[in-house]
This record gives sequence, C-alpha cells and structure tokens, in this order.
Amino acid sequence: MFPKSLREKHSIGIVRFRPGMGVTILPLGNEILPFFEKGLHPMSNAFETLQARGFIEAVSDAAIGKYLQEGARSIYAGFDPTADSLHLGHLVPILALAHFQRAGHNVIALVGGATGMVGDPSGRSSERNLLTADDVAHNARCLKTQMQKFIDFNTGAQLLDNNDWIGKMTFIDWLRDVGKYFTINYMINKESVRKRMENEQGISYTEFSYMTMQAYDFLHLRREHNCTIEVGGSDQWGNITAGMDLIKRVLGNDAHAYGITFPLMQTANGEKFGKSAGNAVWLDPARTSPFQFYQYWIRTDDRDVERFLKIFTFLELDEIAAIVQLHNAKPEERYGQKRIAQEMTRTVHGEAELAKVERASAVLFGGGMDGLTDQDLAEIFPDVPSRELPRTAIEGDGTPLADLLVQAQVAASKGEARRLIQGGGVNLNNQRMTDPMAAITTEQLVGESAMVLRTGKKNYTLLRFPK
Repeated sequence: MFPKSLREKHSIGIVRFRPGMGVTILPLGNEILPFFEKGLHPMSNAFETLQARGFIEAVSDAAIGKYLQEGARSIYAGFDPTADSLHLGHLVPILALAHFQRAGHNVIALVGGATGMVGDPSGRSSERNLLTADDVAHNARCLKTQMQKFIDFNTGAQLLDNNDWIGKMTFIDWLRDVGKYFTINYMINKESVRKRMENEQGISYTEFSYMTMQAYDFLHLRREHNCTIEVGGSDQWGNITAGMDLIKRVLGNDAHAYGITFPLMQTANGEKFGKSAGNAVWLDPARTSPFQFYQYWIRTDDRDVERFLKIFTFLELDEIAAIVQLHNAKPEERYGQKRIAQEMTRTVHGEAELAKVERASAVLFGGGMDGLTDQDLAEIFPDVPSRELPRTAIEGDGTPLADLLVQAQVAASKGEARRLIQGGGVNLNNQRMTDPMAAITTEQLVGESAMVLRTGKKNYTLLRFPK
C-alpha cells in the first residue's frame, strides 16, 4: 500500500510517505483557539489525518496506522529549552500532538531540562553554546506556558521534564544502566554523528552522548507511561530509532516501540523556520511582535499557501480546498495568506491581538490610524525614513503643512511643497491633504509622538515629535 525507502541501516525499517496520500477524517470546526475546545473524537484516524495534511515524512513500521486505530496510544515529542520561547519550527510536532489528542490518544510533551544542558548535534555543523542550569530551568518554564495554547493538559495530556529522571542519575549509574547498551560502532553510524565527525570541528563527547539521553527518555516513558510512539522532525530519526532499539534491548523484542518523523519546514524558496537559520519567528510577543507574526504569514509565497493551511491550521480539508480555489482565482488579494495569518495569530496571541494587528495592517492600504501607538507605527513602517522635529513646531497654533514638508526635508522649498500638496500628492496619516496652509498640530499625532507622511504613492516618512 505504501512506497518504501530505506534511509538508515537499523534493526528497524523505515517507510516514507508522500504528502497528501490517504483519506482524512477530520471532524473539526473552523476555529482553532484553542484547538482542544472542539472536543475529542476517540479513535478517529489520526494517522490518515496527518498523512493527508502533509505531516508524515517517515515511519518505522507501515502498520502504524492500524496500530493507532486499535486503541488509545501514548505518544510523545521532546522539546529542548534552548531558548525562552518556541518558534514556528516547533509547531509541527506540537500540532501533531494536538491532532493525536483530538483523536483520543494520550500525548506527552517532554521538555528537555536535562538534554537542554547538553545540546542536540542533529542538523548542526558546529557545537552549541552550553546554557547554565538556571537558563535551562527558566526556558523550560516558558515553553510549558506556551504549549498550553495548543495542547489541553487538563484532559489527559502530560507535560513532563526529563530532568526529573535523568538529573537524579550519577555518572556511574548512566554508564552501567544506559551506556552499556550502546556500541561506538552503532553510534557513529548515525547520520547526525557521522556528519559531525566528517567536519573538521568534529563532535565533543558531550554532544556525542546526547543520543543516549534521548533514547533513555523513550525507555523511561515506555516503562512509566506505556508510551510506545515517539514523534519529531526528520532530523531526529537517528535519536528516535536509538530509543526504539534501546527499548527492545532492555524490555525485549516484543516491546512495542515506533517512530514517526515530520518534514523539516521550509518555504518554497528553501528558507528554514529554525532559529539556527537566522529567520526565526517566535511565539513570544517580546521576541516577535503580534504584528510581525501576522505579517510573516501575509508574506507567505503563493506556492506555500495550501501546504501551510494544511499543517498550521485546523481548518477542514474541504474548506482549505475552497480557500485555495478562491486564492488562486485572485492571488493578488492574498486571500489564502490572510486566512493563515488570521488562524495563527488568533491561536498564538488571542482574538484581541488579531483585531489589533488587522487594523494595523489596514494602515498599509490606507486605513485609519486611530488607536495605534508609536511602537505600532515603528513595526508597520520598519524601513521608512524617520525625521525628528521639535515638538514646539506643532504646539499651540502649529505649523503650516508646506513649512512642515520643508522642515522634514520632504520638499526642497515652500514652492515645491505647495505644488506637491495642491497636486494631491501629500497624505498625512492616510488622509489626503490639499491646503498648503493647513495647520499641523498635536491633534494630528498618532500615538504619543508620531505622524505618518506620504508623498506620491509609496514615499513614506515617519515624523517624530518627542516630548
């Protein structure tokens, strides 16, 4: 039924799936905030749902779909707290866990309080900077808070920290109880290790040992929580299979242990979502503002619209097909991008922030500026020239518009300013200005101390009048 592709030599095979195969059953509503408010649908076919939506990169056993339908399973994904916020790259496994939970399975989100102290070499060409224990603990707390927006930890889902079991073990314990099950030959054959060994920088013993830690997590969760499936990005295949092999060595070949990987998200232009690529979009509004978050999705390439709708939203597939059809009919209206931006911003930042960023976004197309702050304007117009003028210029009776254009260095002379204004080429705060002598006062301020001046069609200038 499924095409097979052998990728690594393991005691366990791998089956690769093409996105879009299979038939999905998705009894979900159109809203996704929060995802779990729609309720669970026991034993709906989560695997076919994920497969049809493009989540599945590879699995360890072609029969895993049948295994998932036979009863409630326990499934986990791990997240190392290397920063104090999740980014978009983390959302793929988190949303997959949400799908599993909605299908009636038990899900575990594992924060790597211990593994985060070491650093995963997978997908990296150089050593990570080690974090302090306090940094890791702080980051772990932040990640736990953000995950609660996607997974319902009040109805069976668990949020665990691997420092609770790894942190208690001594070095001798580790060597005797874990290390003895791994041969050096086995470990260096893993792609994540082999690539680093080929690099002139090599790999430290610290990162070399990371695989054994993640493998032990799977074994611990198998013993304590009957967790039989680990999921993660495709770069985690080596770590996942190491855990599967460890379970079978310790618990016996009959012990169930499966792995599922998801594609590492890239745009149509080949850009990665991960923070290592330098273009991270964070869920923490202090790192990526709601407006910047919304605009990221608005800038989505047309080629990515359908794929992102399937992976990053919980809209039903037939509705996504309708959205894509409307989008393709008039791509210049960016209907598909707007739907993605709405769904994701609502989920991550809430309905109130969505309304605010949509209002701010409308400014770019001539909308009103009431209620915006100086910070909002800075985010809406991050790359336009800014001119700082004395606040006294707009106090009292203010300054004639033509004079203001000269002071802002938008016009070389009052005569040029008058001609520009009278010709309909000047907008202040998205309002057409026609009177060169119109008094510009503090009444025209947007936020605390700014105005937006536009000459011609696209020549913006931020005027700032600090107190």
